[in-house]
This record gives sequence, C-alpha cells and structure tokens, in this order.
Amino acid sequence: MASEAMILDVDGPHGVRAVRVSSPSRVLWPQAGLTKLDLARYLVDVAPAFLRANGDRPVSLQRFGGDVDGDYFFSKNPPKGAPDYVRSVAVTYPSGRSHPQLVLDEPASAVWAAQMNTVVFHPWASRAEAPDLPDELRIDLDPQPGTTFADVVAAAHALRAVLGEAGLTSFVKTSGNRGLHVFAPIEPVHEFLEVRHAVIAAGRELERRMPEKVTTAWWKEERGARIFVDYNQANRDRTMAGAYSPRALPHAPVSCPVTWDELDGIDPASFTIATVPDRLRTVGDPWEDLHAEPGSIDALRGWWDRDVGDGLGELPFPPDFPKMPGEPMRVQPSRARTRD
Repeated sequence: MASEAMILDVDGPHGVRAVRVSSPSRVLWPQAGLTKLDLARYLVDVAPAFLRANGDRPVSLQRFGGDVDGDYFFSKNPPKGAPDYVRSVAVTYPSGRSHPQLVLDEPASAVWAAQMNTVVFHPWASRAEAPDLPDELRIDLDPQPGTTFADVVAAAHALRAVLGEAGLTSFVKTSGNRGLHVFAPIEPVHEFLEVRHAVIAAGRELERRMPEKVTTAWWKEERGARIFVDYNQANRDRTMAGAYSPRALPHAPVSCPVTWDELDGIDPASFTIATVPDRLRTVGDPWEDLHAEPGSIDALRGWWDRDVGDGLGELPFPPDFPKMPGEPMRVQPSRARTRD
C-alpha cells in the first residue's frame, strides 16, 4: 500500500481547495477493490446531492482504522487540526450534556472527512442553526429474519399512504443494506420527543393495517418475521446513514434515494460508489426537492393523543438514554416473566 500523500483539488462555493489525501491507494473495500482515493473521488462526484442531504446538519463520522472489515469508531467533535472550513455547532445530547458537533458545508469538507478515514456519514434530522428542532421525520423500516426485501417495499408503500393521509409527502431511499428509509420534510417547530411520538403514531397505524407484516415491538423476541418500524431512530442524537453515504459492507453500497415509481424494480446492491455517480448524471437526484414543501406533524400528534387515550402510551427508549417520563420498564419481556 502506498504511503505517499497526494493533493486533490476540490471545487466548491469558495473556490478550489487543495485537500491532502494520505495513503490514497489504501484499500477500504477489499472485496470490491476500492480505495481511499476512490472514496474521495466519489464524494467529489456526488457532492451537490450529498451536501443537499447531509450538509448544514450536525453529523457523526463513522471512521475506520483499517478497511471496512475492521474496527471503527464514531467521531462527533471536531478533531484537532481540522481545517477552518470544517465548522461545528453546539448540540445537546440526551444526557443533557452540550458539546460541539461537526457540520459539513462544502465538497472539500466531505473529502477531508474521507481523509480522516470516514466511510459512513450519519447526519442529524435537524439543521445546524436549529439543532433541537428536526426538519425531517425519518422512519427506518428494518427487515427481521424471515422477511424479504419485497416485504420491506410493500411496507414502504403502505407507509407512504399512511403519511399521505396525515398530510405529509414522503421520500424513500435504500438503507445501503436490506432495509429502506422513509423521510418526510416537516416544519422545524417541534422538539425531538414530539417528532418521535409522531413516528410512533405512524408506525402503529401501519401496524394496524399490516399486523402480520409490520411491528413496532422494540424487543427482538416479540418481532417475529415482520418489518420493524424503528421509531427510536427519531430520537435526539440517533442517526442513520445519510443519503448518498457509503456503507461499510463488502460491495461498497450506498444509501441511495430512489423514486416511488422505481422502488418495486430495484436491487439495493446495485447502488455502489462505483455506480451512483453515473446514476446521478443520467437520472438525477430524486430528493432534489425534498424540502420544497415541508409539512406539519399535527395530524400525527393527534393520532398519538388518540392512541394514548386508548391506553397505548410511551414505548421503550434505547438503553443509553436516561429513563424517560411514562416509559415502560426497560426489561426484556422473557426476563420480566422470569423475575415474576
């Protein structure tokens, strides 16, 4: 593996920046034979769409010590020596602690992140100027053992109908693995907990319509062979791979936006850092106008209130969160029965 560095000239809103890429021949995806330089050039190629989706947001960088088969860690704070065009914004974490978090604003900052061995980009659902107020309602449709991608697609179409009835326009992308992510632009006027409740309300409505195919059960032992609506991805500081972000899987897939019309015919594995730039040049970005008409979650909040009135309350939070008001006991059901 070459140890010499190279300079990549990256054009952007402030002119051309010279970004140093060390060990450009270092292989990140051994199976696909793709290198650190391939990743940097991919980010340059997709920069407008990538930054439209992930820029101007607090972002966590998933960084690897070696290739994607090895160890990784998450970098949230600006590391020492970050260039002056990589900024940060103060955010509040679930613990109540506040700390600066990275924000990417231009192509050079994305390439710099690749230089820092970032493979996966995890943006918040809120903007840097209002980090407490999400402007995206995000729902992760997570396939469980015994389900197929066709099952996820069917759930996504049904979810689109549910959100439409609540007055929201939804967009879809591949997760980069087996699932799908459904986004809806929303007015940034509610805090994360309110948006989480809106996601739970939508998930419960979807579950009522597809009880044999979809579940909101947090505990894996209760999910069965159904698609899990991962409502906890709507929490503060809980993120998923951003649109056009690479994933750390052997064939170098990308979490790729698609249109609803093409969803039934896609193969998620076909969207990789080798193929997505050409797709953008020929097909365009299906998410280009995602934020053109943000909607309101008021209808979903009404559904939440209705469900609470019917005895359906809060659902479990992730284990690293503090105990939340109204939350049920965070004990796996089978263990709770054993204690009884």
